[in-house]
Amino acid sequence: MAEGASEGKDGRGEGSGFLRFQHRAMATMFEVMTAGEEPGFAGGAARAAFEEIDRIEQELSRYSPNSDIARINNLEPHGSVRVGLETFQCLKLSLMYWEETGGAFDVTLGALMECWVAKDKSLLRPTPDEVARAVGRTGMRSLALDEASMSVSIGAAVPLIDLGAVGKGYAVDRAVELLKEWGVGSALVHGGTSSVFAFGKLGGEPGWPVTLSDPDRTTEVIERVILADSGLGGSGIKKGRHIIDPRTAAPVDGRRAAWVISESAARSDALSTACMVMTEKEIRAMVSRDGRLRAALVGGNTGNPVRFGGWSTA
Repeated sequence: MAEGASEGKDGRGEGSGFLRFQHRAMATMFEVMTAGEEPGFAGGAARAAFEEIDRIEQELSRYSPNSDIARINNLEPHGSVRVGLETFQCLKLSLMYWEETGGAFDVTLGALMECWVAKDKSLLRPTPDEVARAVGRTGMRSLALDEASMSVSIGAAVPLIDLGAVGKGYAVDRAVELLKEWGVGSALVHGGTSSVFAFGKLGGEPGWPVTLSDPDRTTEVIERVILADSGLGGSGIKKGRHIIDPRTAAPVDGRRAAWVISESAARSDALSTACMVMTEKEIRAMVSRDGRLRAALVGGNTGNPVRFGGWSTA
């Protein structure tokens, strides 16, 4: 259930108040913020949304021994297993995003992450043989999805799937669907502030004001945007954390943060992760193919973002 509710203002004058509800899931804090709703009704809708997020977490977490993802990761070579609707849909979306990014987004990256990144997020120094073995377990081509039987099959190598770069966004999207089914007219839902979706209006704004902050200096606002009926995903590197490029099987330097706005939190989540390793030319081409996409990057020591697509700033 919701851990608490509070009233807030976005700093833009009277009439812009909102209700905020919090709930811990997926190793982070989720929030539902509603505007223009009666507190009792809003609280009930938020609790229902959080229950949905908890249910999805049990399906998607590779750390839950009975989850669909854990069962896939524990298959024998050439094995197959039936999965639930959420797992199948999330893997289907992951395959689409893998294709869209030319392999820059890959949920089978778990073995490479364990090879390169320690539990404290420091960078390890694996041997070439260790990297080669991890590469052998990596690649979306190792997965075969059968929609008729809702099953997932693997090849000779057993991948280590981790939906951390898309699962929170997927859960946010599902929570938004539920809030709309309840009849909530205006809300913002986020998971750990990095996976966001907003619909409706807040106060006199055409949407919900959102700020993008530097991952190293969280009080430094890089951009202010109005999020309206769209999702926002953010990925970043804090000190001691590293991003692995699945196409090169090596860590990437020179980029501190990336954000993507799209039609869903799941897609924004996945593409922002991919933008941490894609070249600016690749990102520009991706954004140009879909007018719904917006992307922004921060690299090196500068806090000035490089923007792709037309941003609606606040």
